[in-house]
Amino acid sequence: MKLHNTLKEQIKEAMKSRDTVRLSVLRGLVASCTNELVSLKRMPHDELSDEETLDVIRRAVKQRKDSIEQFTKGGRADLVESEKAELIILETYLPKMMSEEEVMNFAKAKMIELGNIDKTKIGMFMGTLMKELKGKADGGTVKTVVDQLLN
Repeated sequence: MKLHNTLKEQIKEAMKSRDTVRLSVLRGLVASCTNELVSLKRMPHDELSDEETLDVIRRAVKQRKDSIEQFTKGGRADLVESEKAELIILETYLPKMMSEEEVMNFAKAKMIELGNIDKTKIGMFMGTLMKELKGKADGGTVKTVVDQLLN
């Protein structure tokens, strides 16, 4: 079963268990998936591929992280907690991200493969890593590793 359909099915389960936070998050995701279908010039009753659905979920995760940061700066602890609860639910649908150590090992191997990489080629190296690690590692982790390697 595709992830898009799984989200729709889990709405029913959340309704039965009266889990309002999960229900709200799932409804928002399904609505975002429908919006994505329309933006891709497909019919709203079609299904997104798993990769397209994961892109929608990643955008939602990024939005929650940005909101948490802004609410923290604004001193709104009540809103921070609700965003964190939603973020935890969203992250359960994403594949496990690589640890910093795994990214470091991958980056070192890539450095050896590409040859002479110095500070002037940091952008190219970062782009190469992000392209290969898309969906497997967090961009912030990759940036931290590249900074450690080239500084």
